[in-house]
Amino acid sequence: MRPRVGQMLASTVDPTAVIVVRCPDEELEITCGGAAMVEGTGTGPASAATGTADPELLGGSLLGKRYAAEDLGLELLCTKPGPGTLAVNGVPLPVKSAKPLPASD
Repeated sequence: MRPRVGQMLASTVDPTAVIVVRCPDEELEITCGGAAMVEGTGTGPASAATGTADPELLGGSLLGKRYAAEDLGLELLCTKPGPGTLAVNGVPLPVKSAKPLPASD
């Protein structure tokens, strides 16, 4: 899939949903729990999990956290948490750390 900024992606194996914040202009395989994510909001009757998650990829995703692959220029914002691990091209995405604020001294 070729993601685009603002696109909503939903997992097919759990309730996880994300929004693409930043992305490169290339084909990427974005997965959750080892299954490809699909375009959608993750709500409604069509969003019911239809697949089975890989037991090795159940690290979970956290609401409101950003997941990034800095080397690819990809950043996702989690809008619905779930037990599946977010990954791109087979590599799990780490939580993006916050930038430290400047000292006010």
